[in-house]
Amino acid sequence: MRFIYSQWDDSMIDQLRQMRDLMSIFNYLLLQVNGNVKKALQIMEQLKRMGYLPKDADLEEFKRNLEENQIISVSPTGTNLTRRGERSLRKDSFDKIFEQLKSSTGGRHPIPKEGGNSDEILPERKKYSFGDNLRNIDFRNSLLNNISRTADLGLNMEEEDLEVYETEQATNCSTVMLIDISHSMILYGEDRITPAKQVAMAFTEMILTRFPKDTLSIVLFGDFAQEIKIKDLPYVGVGPYHTNTKAGLQLARQILLRRKSANKQIFMITDGKPSMINRSDGSIYKNPFGLDPVVVNRTLDEAIICRKKKIPITTFMIAEDPYLQQFVQKLTELNHGRAYFASAQNLGVYVFWDFLKHRRKAG
Repeated sequence: MRFIYSQWDDSMIDQLRQMRDLMSIFNYLLLQVNGNVKKALQIMEQLKRMGYLPKDADLEEFKRNLEENQIISVSPTGTNLTRRGERSLRKDSFDKIFEQLKSSTGGRHPIPKEGGNSDEILPERKKYSFGDNLRNIDFRNSLLNNISRTADLGLNMEEEDLEVYETEQATNCSTVMLIDISHSMILYGEDRITPAKQVAMAFTEMILTRFPKDTLSIVLFGDFAQEIKIKDLPYVGVGPYHTNTKAGLQLARQILLRRKSANKQIFMITDGKPSMINRSDGSIYKNPFGLDPVVVNRTLDEAIICRKKKIPITTFMIAEDPYLQQFVQKLTELNHGRAYFASAQNLGVYVFWDFLKHRRKAG
């Protein structure tokens, strides 16, 4: 195989690299401003004026690229994210957390063991993606891909060369991801909702591409709980809400009991204590100060109900307050679930690692 290069254009490569960096910034800002494209672009202009972006960054050209690639749509009614843009945002979130997972050190997040997998190998093949069983690699096709890409026999294998045999899962899994949208998620100047959304979008991308037979539902909880569609994730924001953890767990349980999957689970991302419940008579009881026994006990009751229905709760607590950790530990103990005390920076690593590890055990 022979390649002929007429001219190497360094400026073009620099421009592509800059576009990639600008895209990363744009995607993160989109999550911060709840999918408001106009506002995200305005912030980028402001960042450039303040010197945080290169002076030669052509934001008008960047915007034209977004429109030409159908990431955004511009109309008389406004500038909005397209469905393709929403998918791009999910993939970007996945790529970032996947890279973080691969580079995590210190043995804190080992790769799940492959034993006990009950997948049935199929003759069809696909490109390798994160989480695929390495035992299913088709080495012959992977080697041919490597030679085709590099035009030599150096065997400098890259991830993009790998192909794996398709498998048929003996069991599938239904997951409800609970996201806390109470006011504390942005309290004291700490942004916890943006990392939570990024993790939710990355997790969604993994389910849709790697485990298409699984089901995933997204539930938000503040003063009340509500299920949203996957496409609505970029536009989620916090409100002046209390934390009705019981309502979130209850709705998640109701959703999962309608699923036919052999394995059911709840993933809950939160940073605060439960501070509100809906009583059986329809009245509301709330207390934002401390851990109110009435609120805590009713919430723990829901954890016990989930355990009896064989629905484990995995809690990802993005807070360090000892009394909040004690509450989570009690909830985990009563539910026979799992708990991780994560920071906003490493939240995604914990979520991905836990899902893949325990899903394979269940398989």
